[in-house]
Amino acid sequence: MLLSAFTEDLLVRVYSKLGSDSDRKTWRLVCKDFLRVDSVTRRSLRVLRSEFLHGLLSKYKNLDTLDLSVCPRIEDATVSVLLSQAVNSVSWTRWVTRLVLSRASGLRYGGLERLVGACPCLEVLDVSYCWGYGDREAWAISSVRGLRELKMDKCLGVSDVGLAKIAVGCGKLERLSLKWCMEISDLGVDLLCKKCLELKSLDVSYLKVTSESLCSIASLPKLEVLAMVGCPFLDDYGLQFLEHGCPSLQAIDVSRCGCVSSSGLISVIRGHRGLAILNAGYCFSELSAMVLHSLKDLKNLNTIRIDGAQVSDSSFQTFSTNCKSLVEIGLSKCVGVTNMGIMQLVYGCVGLKIVNLTCCRYITDEAISALANSCRNLVSLKLEACDKVTEKSLDQLGSCCLQLEELDLTDCCGVNDKGLKYLSRCSELLSLKLGLCTNISDKGLAYIAHNCTKISELDLYRCTSLGDDGLAALSSGCKNLMKLNLSYCNGVTDTGVQYIGRLGQLSDLEMRGLVNLTSEGLTAVVAGCKKLSDLDLKHCGNIDDSGFWALSYYSRNMRQINMSYCAVSDVGLCMVLGNLTRLQDVKLVHLMNVTVKGFELALRACCVRIKKVKLIGSLRFLLSTEILETLHARGCKIRWE
Repeated sequence: MLLSAFTEDLLVRVYSKLGSDSDRKTWRLVCKDFLRVDSVTRRSLRVLRSEFLHGLLSKYKNLDTLDLSVCPRIEDATVSVLLSQAVNSVSWTRWVTRLVLSRASGLRYGGLERLVGACPCLEVLDVSYCWGYGDREAWAISSVRGLRELKMDKCLGVSDVGLAKIAVGCGKLERLSLKWCMEISDLGVDLLCKKCLELKSLDVSYLKVTSESLCSIASLPKLEVLAMVGCPFLDDYGLQFLEHGCPSLQAIDVSRCGCVSSSGLISVIRGHRGLAILNAGYCFSELSAMVLHSLKDLKNLNTIRIDGAQVSDSSFQTFSTNCKSLVEIGLSKCVGVTNMGIMQLVYGCVGLKIVNLTCCRYITDEAISALANSCRNLVSLKLEACDKVTEKSLDQLGSCCLQLEELDLTDCCGVNDKGLKYLSRCSELLSLKLGLCTNISDKGLAYIAHNCTKISELDLYRCTSLGDDGLAALSSGCKNLMKLNLSYCNGVTDTGVQYIGRLGQLSDLEMRGLVNLTSEGLTAVVAGCKKLSDLDLKHCGNIDDSGFWALSYYSRNMRQINMSYCAVSDVGLCMVLGNLTRLQDVKLVHLMNVTVKGFELALRACCVRIKKVKLIGSLRFLLSTEILETLHARGCKIRWE
């Protein structure tokens, strides 16, 4: 059948069924009709390189989501150019409801004001990690009257004044995150709670707010989710206000609030019997009997995290009896977790899907076998540093938990090749961490590679028995791999790394301390892995300029790189920092072959777009004042080692 026989409506219906970016990219390449359907139908755009921004926005006129978070150096002038193209044509801003500007620290008040003002339908705005944003930028945001969701994490300059402007101007806000906005106090939170009565989700984590803020927050009638992680001045007195407030509360996170005890937690539980999510990790040293007793009233509780607390077998008996709806439990670094306790837990909580047992060092195969047999819908299991776990546990997981997607076995020295053979029956695995599992070899990795073809994240940190043959198997079977850690796998050579070049989807690669890796291996990787955005080459001392020249030519999507302790020279460093136009974060410690002049030239080449750079401390007194001031003026954070 000829393509011309398909109507545009039919093509649009087919296009809507495409599930991945690669499928949509292939679609666009078929013919002009398919390309036109893509242009008309596409609703979301995540721009990777700023030089393509103008052309893409000219092409896609019906966007509702624009993500510029990974596009380097969006500045006020960039916005002026983008908006000018709408003067004599249909504006791409007309339907935009969601705008992601996270880490766009180069965009300041003028550009932000113009951009949000040009989007009349804007409802969701993310300016998180724009650390230079202050009250002027908050003023620009306050003009978006229809705003319903705002993320301002780590906007360090925003104070109570800026928050007040947003509260007054954006009265329809339903979700707000102020994490790490250190200049905001009780005064700002109080005004927010008086003006934004539609709030359903609020995050004030790491703020220096006190119980007065909780008194204000308690007045929010529709609040469902409240996060207060690491708030040092929040205490039990403040949580008592919540007992009689926030009638719609369903999820609360008070983890790492050092002044909160069992008493405060009981107040929250007593006032909110519909609570579904309770996170109290690292709050108190011991899970008291009174807290456990109060849990019986939480019939809808599906998630509880009590990381760092001391527990007992009787604690798990209570969970098993009173919390039968549990889907997730966090027990990381809990003292007192035993085989008996886990067996009692899973006897009643058969619906568990997510279990974190990190550093629960006393559990053995007996506990994991009970977990696997009872909780057959298990999706995520973290067993880091559970060194008594052996291949017997993996046999049970491979037999019973066929829906398992995430497994962390870091530092589980009892894991071996036979165990990986059993585990490979879990064909739905997406993330597998085997760091410090020194008893696995190429044979075990081959089992995983052949059967777990959906894996997108694999951590092999310090798996010293692995070699090139394992990577050959990996490159054949795990074509969807996006994150790979090979750091300190000293058996890997250029031959093995060349196989990695066949993983076209790879974006994050750690090869720290590969002493047998040379420029030849690096060239093969960067030539094949065009999507690489994060690369760690620290202590790869045999890579010279020829490898970094290849890197500067092929890796145009690179955003973060660690070149510390490498053998690069002035020329190679200038090539990398000058050619990689998306580079935002670079670590350049102990580059012994680079001169002060080389550092100067390289930093000048990237100062327009770089956001973070790490240098050896002595350069603080050797680099010119001009380059340091230029980097600071451009919003670049310099970290000295």
